[in-house]
Amino acid sequence: MKAKYLVLLILSLLWSCSSDDSDEYKDIPIDFKIPSNFPPLAYDLQNNPITVKGFELGKKLFYDGRLSSDGTISCGFCHQQQYAFTHHGHTVSHGVNGLSGIRNSPSIQNLAFQNTFMFDGATEHLNLQPILPITNPVEMNGNFTQIVAMLNSDAEYKKLFGLAYPGKPINTENMLKAMAQFLVMVTSSNSRFDKYRRNESGGSLTQEELDGYAIFNQKCVSCHATDLFTDNSFRNNGLAVNPLVNDIGRYRVTLLEQDKYKFKVPSLRNIEKTKPYMHDGRFFTLEAVLDHYSSGVVNSSTLDPSLNNNGNLGIPMSTSEKIKLIAFLKTLTDDQYLTDKRFSEF
Repeated sequence: MKAKYLVLLILSLLWSCSSDDSDEYKDIPIDFKIPSNFPPLAYDLQNNPITVKGFELGKKLFYDGRLSSDGTISCGFCHQQQYAFTHHGHTVSHGVNGLSGIRNSPSIQNLAFQNTFMFDGATEHLNLQPILPITNPVEMNGNFTQIVAMLNSDAEYKKLFGLAYPGKPINTENMLKAMAQFLVMVTSSNSRFDKYRRNESGGSLTQEELDGYAIFNQKCVSCHATDLFTDNSFRNNGLAVNPLVNDIGRYRVTLLEQDKYKFKVPSLRNIEKTKPYMHDGRFFTLEAVLDHYSSGVVNSSTLDPSLNNNGNLGIPMSTSEKIKLIAFLKTLTDDQYLTDKRFSEF
């Protein structure tokens, strides 16, 4: 009898170890839930289903400096989580060899609900978006042939790719699909404003914040639409052109005269954390941003019509209205997203 029980115990231990090992090597689908106050997804999850191992692989790639030519600049270098994945304090992004770009690093949040990316809309698919910063000579200056060779020689990457994309090669396509899985998951939807909109606990707004929300709906919502706080359009918001750069915006992509100096309308989510502001990071405070819209708009042939009312430029705002607007904008800060360990490097 003792021998029988010993055999059973050994078999039980072997099964337990085998089960643990299989869990480690098992990929599990992640159910991506759309917040009830959000519009429909733009990203097609059926063509790239989110899984635990795919997300893990994408996250590792996002924070790996070896994707750059000098081995130091990762995507996460210019997109820091505690600042809503922006390059906090830098007017424009900094890349390899201390070089500087010409644009401020936009926030990474809710990208699965968007269908154009970058300030000029240079790509229309999230799977392709990472190509632009990776290959940009003043950002990461990466070479995909060398990157894929590095991935194929790295034991941990070989394991992760095998789990996320079993039977498929370690190549640029699967690398970008994994990165897209990480980017899809980086969602901000639990600010105090979200809880207010969903009538959840912790979603109360002060009277000043409610007044600011009312002002926002009167003066700002035509561009910063839906609870994503962007209509994903491209507009000229009346910034004076920087003669040292002369960034012509959307025109670089379309070559259409009517697109000169138009840039993608950014989301206002977590705006309290994403300074400096505008495509070139020229404003360091929300007060300065509102001052621009109330009294600093510069006219041009492509200025957005909403900023030119029969020759009266900008959006009229009193000092009191600006204070209330800023109070409201701070309700869009999502501390859960800013500290979520799933998205952090360590």
